[in-house]
Amino acid sequence: MEYGDSEQAAAVAARTREFVEDVVIPVERDLLGEEPASEDQIAALREEAREWDIYAPQVSEEYGGMGLDFRDMLPVFEQAGRSPLAMDAMRVAAPDEGNMHLLELVGTEAQKEEWLAPLAAGDIRSGFSMTEPLQGAGSDPKMIRTTAQKDTAEQSSASSAPPAAEQNGDEWVIDGHKWWTTQGAEADLLIVFARTDQDAHPYEGCSTFLVPKDTDGVNVVRDIPHVGGGVAGVSHAEITYDGVRVPEENLLGDLHAGFQNVQLRLGPARLTHCMRYSGMGQRALDIAKAYASERRAFDGPLSEKQDLRYRIADAETRLHAVRTMVRHAADRIAAGEQARVPVSMSKVFAANTVQDAIDLSLQVCGGNGIGKDLPLADFYENVRQFRIIDGADEVHKRVIARDAFEDVDEWELEGLTRFGDPVTER
Repeated sequence: MEYGDSEQAAAVAARTREFVEDVVIPVERDLLGEEPASEDQIAALREEAREWDIYAPQVSEEYGGMGLDFRDMLPVFEQAGRSPLAMDAMRVAAPDEGNMHLLELVGTEAQKEEWLAPLAAGDIRSGFSMTEPLQGAGSDPKMIRTTAQKDTAEQSSASSAPPAAEQNGDEWVIDGHKWWTTQGAEADLLIVFARTDQDAHPYEGCSTFLVPKDTDGVNVVRDIPHVGGGVAGVSHAEITYDGVRVPEENLLGDLHAGFQNVQLRLGPARLTHCMRYSGMGQRALDIAKAYASERRAFDGPLSEKQDLRYRIADAETRLHAVRTMVRHAADRIAAGEQARVPVSMSKVFAANTVQDAIDLSLQVCGGNGIGKDLPLADFYENVRQFRIIDGADEVHKRVIARDAFEDVDEWELEGLTRFGDPVTER
């Protein structure tokens, strides 16, 4: 399958590749094995990205981006994924990228002006607060326990809540416990997923809300220690919402349309994740190939050893397959489909392919691979989460399998039963 990228997409991707090699990687090298990049370093890289005309390619020009369509973004995101610093510099890193996408799709003009514009500019950060601990929503989001209940000014004036005169009309009161809110501790804005109709099925009774992090009742319990980090390390916060009040205008999208909003955000975000990680996997292989070409052992360069060459060939082949799968799923989305099965196939295949490519690259480089003079150790820690975030492997395989068994042909079933059950007859 040809990639079929437009001329514009190819041109921006080429500039991005050059930007990463010439500007970002020198900064990355200075940081390897040290603390993550500082705010000043990220800000300087963002200015450089603007000068290279590659900043925020996924955001409309009205809000400071390039206005590329979703299909054209994919090769650009892959090149940005070659360095976690580049993703942050170009404003294409999760979770802000997905949150900006959702705001642009379903936000009101006032919400976009207040939140999308500063998010795109890099002046603020955001978190998507959906996953819950213990018996709450995780791989099965229907288990959501966080609630948002309407409290009118009239009701509040008759209760122990602040007087109606101090409130801005109707309000929503949010109560719940979330964790694994990426960037939650640093976020200025939280997009919170909550049940708004306790009697309805969660698919029809949940909504999303814009909650400024400094709102009374928002409590960041801790940053959860986790695998990963490196030069662009990101936190995952545990947060409680205790009687958090937000005005009616902070409802994001339609009431009770939370699951639709989540699909709007997560479907495309899974594909952009795939492309960012494929860029990381390709760079890991590039490092391994360069090392194997230079490193001599057992009477010749490592690159001449057949087993290594074949394993690299397999990794390159599978990464090519990732790129084609993601583009196919993106084409289905562009055609107006939800494309849940192609997206799930892409997500599972990409996560495992990139993990294997990085693991192979680290193995090829031996002691240098596990050291922090190269970025492979950071890549290795970072990539493992990809098989869990945005839906664990098992969740996506469930989607694929359900579709596969729904398509079982009646003739095939008849053929299995016509001569009895071969298992019981054996």
